[in-house]
Amino acid sequence: MQPEQPTECRYFVSYTGIKLPLKLVNEISEVGLLNRNTYYRGYFDNQDRLLLCQKIVYGEVESEHQYEYYANGALKDAKITEDDEVRKVNFNELGEMV
Repeated sequence: MQPEQPTECRYFVSYTGIKLPLKLVNEISEVGLLNRNTYYRGYFDNQDRLLLCQKIVYGEVESEHQYEYYANGALKDAKITEDDEVRKVNFNELGEMV
């Protein structure tokens, strides 16, 4: 994904919760990646909203979540790619799955 708005790339050990968007936790530096086989790469907009989350395993993207938001900040949709399968989940302006 090539987000059209300015983004910041950060790295994490894991995520928490089951609701979308994923909440990435235990941020690590790029130097910290040298000792890891698996980590999450997150791209955030200038409002610190997660736009793209990639699970990296041995240097390859294993799964990916792309998120879009309504103007009010609620999650609009999520495009989830796992094992070459793509699934799209839509939400209303209240952030409820539809």
